[in-house]
Amino acid sequence: MDVGVQAARKAPDAASDVFNSDCPGRTVLDHVTSRWGVLILASLREGPLRFYELRDRIGGISEKMLSQNLRVLVRDGLVAREVEPALPPKVSYRLTPLGGGLGVPLQGLLDWIAAHTHDIMAAQREQDAAQG
Repeated sequence: MDVGVQAARKAPDAASDVFNSDCPGRTVLDHVTSRWGVLILASLREGPLRFYELRDRIGGISEKMLSQNLRVLVRDGLVAREVEPALPPKVSYRLTPLGGGLGVPLQGLLDWIAAHTHDIMAAQREQDAAQG
């Protein structure tokens, strides 16, 4: 029984404990881990991109979905929107320092998925065969 370690641990703050249903961090978790959120943040990891570059980089995303997700990520302080005065205006997006902190963990997630997709698909086939 390790009472000393348990006593030293602080109870999680409800405002930052994503396991708590009232935690505002759950909303951030949804934004960051949504299909498009992960891909937008990972795409911006190497530097700023214009809207059309992001759209072309992320296969299957509509302009509407890209716009909506960028708006959310900008509001969360993870992405910065920069407008260069020109005709038409040039708009680019980049990670903020806060958003940059997500780059390595998200890339690790994407690398893990790439390395294990075949294994997961094989497991799915095995489960489907066992149930079918």
